[in-house]
Amino acid sequence: MLLSELAEKELIEMENGVRYGYLAETECVFDPKTGIIYGFELADQSAKIPFQKKKPAQTMFIPWEEIHLIGEDRILFRKAKPTRKQYE
Repeated sequence: MLLSELAEKELIEMENGVRYGYLAETECVFDPKTGIIYGFELADQSAKIPFQKKKPAQTMFIPWEEIHLIGEDRILFRKAKPTRKQYE
C-alpha cells in the first residue's frame, strides 16, 4: 500500500463511531532512528467549527497499538488519548 493511499483513509473510533477526519490531516509521530511509528497526532477539531468560542487547543493522539483495522476506505481504532507525552 502506498503512503498516498493510506493518507486518504478516514479515521473512525470504534467505541462510539466518532469520525476524526482523514489520516492526511494528522501528524505521524515516529522514531527517526528506528522508523517505529508511535501513532498519529490529530489537530484541534474545534478550530474547524466557525462562529464558536475558542477553547484551549487540545490535540488528540492515536497510538499505533490502538489501530484495529485498516480497510479500503477507513482506519478503525479503539480509543484516542488526549496527549502523547509518554512517547517524547
